[in-house]
Amino acid sequence: MYEDQNGIASVLTQLFEHSDILITKLVPELFQSIRNIPLESIDPTNALIERAIAIIHAWNAHEQAEFIAAHPRIGEIKQLSALSAKEQSGGLSATTRLGTHPDVLKRLEHLNACYERVYSGLRYITFVNGRTRAAIAREMEDKLQLGHPLENFPNGPPMNEPMAESLICVAKNSEDWLNELKRAVDDVGKIAKSRQKSLEL
Repeated sequence: MYEDQNGIASVLTQLFEHSDILITKLVPELFQSIRNIPLESIDPTNALIERAIAIIHAWNAHEQAEFIAAHPRIGEIKQLSALSAKEQSGGLSATTRLGTHPDVLKRLEHLNACYERVYSGLRYITFVNGRTRAAIAREMEDKLQLGHPLENFPNGPPMNEPMAESLICVAKNSEDWLNELKRAVDDVGKIAKSRQKSLEL
């Protein structure tokens, strides 16, 4: 199993999100790694994910950031893969997904801008694990040490406060920035393992 690059690419595109760096860098490196040290036979797909994440962690920061950027921003509703759409909805049906309150989506759009201001070059990635978009908004607010206007809607502060430009940036490639990058890559691995179960790979 996973004895050729096309097969690896096909599976990884489902487990991760499709990207150029997945095809041009991860797949060849993973293929060579498997040729050198075969995957365990009990659960080869789980082993494939773990090997892939280990390889990604060995990349430079720019390459790792490019890889995680293939995942859509939390709260995006257009051009999502079917799996991303289901994950971001907390596993709800397509009909129910459309019912996410506009203020939650507005808040998430703003929080993504804030996060990308604070952690320049990174995209917020989290293992949703069945949680709602509103719950993820609170998680992002906690990460950025911001308030929770959704909890006081409609009497709370505006959804677009504070201004992203007012936030202090974490220095790129600093320890805090690199730790956030590592967390994001690890969460991509958690997402992939969840997808493995749902797809029965």
